[in-house]
Amino acid sequence: MATKWRNSVLAFLMALVFTVALSGSMYFLFNLYKYENESYFNTDEFQYELSMFINNLAMEEVSLSEEDVKANITVTQEDIDNHRYRYGFLDEQLANIRLQYENRIQLAESGESDENVEELIEERDAKLEDIQKNFESDEHVEKKVIAEKEKMVQEYFKVLALHEAPGTRFQDELVYYASNGNFFFTNTGYSEDRAEKAFSDEKMYFSDSFNIDGDLFISAGYWPNDDWMYQAIAQAVTPYVGKIAVPTSISPDSEIMNAKSSYELARKWFWRLGVGSAVALLVWLLIMIKVARLPKKTGMLQGIYEKIPVDVRVGVTVVTAFFTMLTFLWIEDSMEVGLFFRSISETAELGISMILGAILSLILYHQLRFIAFSHKSVETINKEWSNSLIVKTLRWSRLVYLRIKSSLKEAFLTRSIGIQAFVLLAIVFFLGVTIITILIHPIFFFLYLLFLIVVGVPAIRYFIKSIGYFNRISMKTEEMAAGRLGEDLEIKGKSELAKMAANLNALNQGVKVSINEQAKSERLKTELITNVSHDLRTPLTSIITYTELLKRDDLPLEDRKAYLEIIDRKSQRLKGLIDDLFEVSKMASGNMELLKEKVDIKQLLQQSLAEHDSSMLESNLHFRVSSPDGPIWAMVDGQKMWRVFDNLIGNIIKYSLEHSRVYIFMQQADGKVIITLKNISKYELNDQSEELYERFKRGDTSRHTEGSGLGLAIAKSIIDLHEGSLQIETDGDLFKVTISLRVVD
Repeated sequence: MATKWRNSVLAFLMALVFTVALSGSMYFLFNLYKYENESYFNTDEFQYELSMFINNLAMEEVSLSEEDVKANITVTQEDIDNHRYRYGFLDEQLANIRLQYENRIQLAESGESDENVEELIEERDAKLEDIQKNFESDEHVEKKVIAEKEKMVQEYFKVLALHEAPGTRFQDELVYYASNGNFFFTNTGYSEDRAEKAFSDEKMYFSDSFNIDGDLFISAGYWPNDDWMYQAIAQAVTPYVGKIAVPTSISPDSEIMNAKSSYELARKWFWRLGVGSAVALLVWLLIMIKVARLPKKTGMLQGIYEKIPVDVRVGVTVVTAFFTMLTFLWIEDSMEVGLFFRSISETAELGISMILGAILSLILYHQLRFIAFSHKSVETINKEWSNSLIVKTLRWSRLVYLRIKSSLKEAFLTRSIGIQAFVLLAIVFFLGVTIITILIHPIFFFLYLLFLIVVGVPAIRYFIKSIGYFNRISMKTEEMAAGRLGEDLEIKGKSELAKMAANLNALNQGVKVSINEQAKSERLKTELITNVSHDLRTPLTSIITYTELLKRDDLPLEDRKAYLEIIDRKSQRLKGLIDDLFEVSKMASGNMELLKEKVDIKQLLQQSLAEHDSSMLESNLHFRVSSPDGPIWAMVDGQKMWRVFDNLIGNIIKYSLEHSRVYIFMQQADGKVIITLKNISKYELNDQSEELYERFKRGDTSRHTEGSGLGLAIAKSIIDLHEGSLQIETDGDLFKVTISLRVVD
């Protein structure tokens, strides 16, 4: 008994030595970066305080005024454009100002407001004139931008005045000087020449150079929100160059000297701890190697331990190792808090944690020894693993899975709905009848329970899910019959119910598409009637009006000629609309005949551009036309294809933004000729590229231009008759038309 007790005490002491040695080594490795510097002045702690001190100097000593920053304000073209278009384009801004004052002026004129009409008009005209100048003169806008930025600088300095520099531990113990060539500051009381000489002596514990520039000034103070202000402040600060030092004349009781002494003492004991822990760990390892070579006997504890499944043993060992590591980390943290100057409570906490670590280390050691001793061969390991809890559970789970899968597959998945329903009813009936067998003998209870779990529960669950799925399909059918389409049904599996749900979803989508197409057709029909009535009535009204005027006997000859000219122009306009209507009608009905012949598409496009040469010059648009060398032949109706180009070029001239560029280029690829026309619209397109194909649809919603609204519809119909494609794309105000036709050799 005494021998076992001595062995237990010796094992605990060895575990305690291991815990102390390993914890000390961990603390040494984790904190080596703190004590690797011989001098305290090279540590991160001192360098951090030094940088904070220099930041304070930047805030307290560097002189910076609003005028210096304002002098560095710059205005870019981007700033001018942002200010100019801040509230929209010129027309939008002018209209907005007029709208703002219109109601106020009306109230003042009617006496419902005390405001003076003349003052309101004068104020409105002044704002209109100012906005007009914004779009005429960059210098006018530049002055406004500078004024705005100067106001932002003033606000920045107000906030900067409230910013206080944080103090540092060594605020009153460091000496310094700095100069930028014009201004010199120091806390030594020396002149600039004398300070440089004094700092160059060796009467300093520490001395280093430092710089203060605009970036450091901003980082130490209040960071501006705008990049231009950052640049202006950085340029306004003249860089300072100086030195900062710890003099040897400083008091031994100062904050710096106390920190220096504490660091040197802590560093001495830190290295002692590291070396001592490494030596103790090495001695412990040599002893354990010698002990491991001694013969081992299987004790009662090990015999009990080996009866536990191997995976449970490994799991418990992993948990023990995890908590042992947590204990070591706890010890390392306890050593971190007051390593060299500890209170009684901190010392007690460290002692408790080391004893706990020793106990856990001893337990972990025995667990690893038992596992290693009982698994000396591959055969032993395979045998232990085959009897593990995990393997047994996996085997049982696999058998259960295969049985359930086989039962479900045989009972349901290979049969129709009718057979499945019959089988389900048979199972439920059998479960109800066989419950009587429980009264015959208790053994039948376990057989009934097994059948219920393996067959009955899955069957009932499948039956309930199928009924629920069928009810959702039924409710969806009722909703569709009532006109409520709603969302699609969820498709689950490949059963007949799933197929029914999929067919119902297809029907639901078809009804939605049909309703949308019907609504679109009704809307287009209404728009067609409205637009046709509007576009035909407008010139007809003019003809009637001027015809009535011509009936007057006292009408001068000049007016009579002018009215006749208007009637002639409106008649031609009316004729053109009617011709376009007939042409679209013929194309829609398929009665349009094409006289195809081999035509040079490139030459045809050039001829169309030449026809509009005068209109292109008057439009102030810049046309950029590019095409490959040589002719490009295609079998087309030249007259109809010329009509396509004529309509598209005419639309570009009518609806393009003034002074913008128009790109027309032609390329040949893969047996086709691709013609692309791109321009910037003067009207908002509102992503209506699909509707622009429709008849009487224009990009300008106000319908105040001379177009018939049929140009794009006619062009697309002609291209479709040539078995080509015409596509329209809009991106913001960019309007792009792409024509594709087959070419011939």
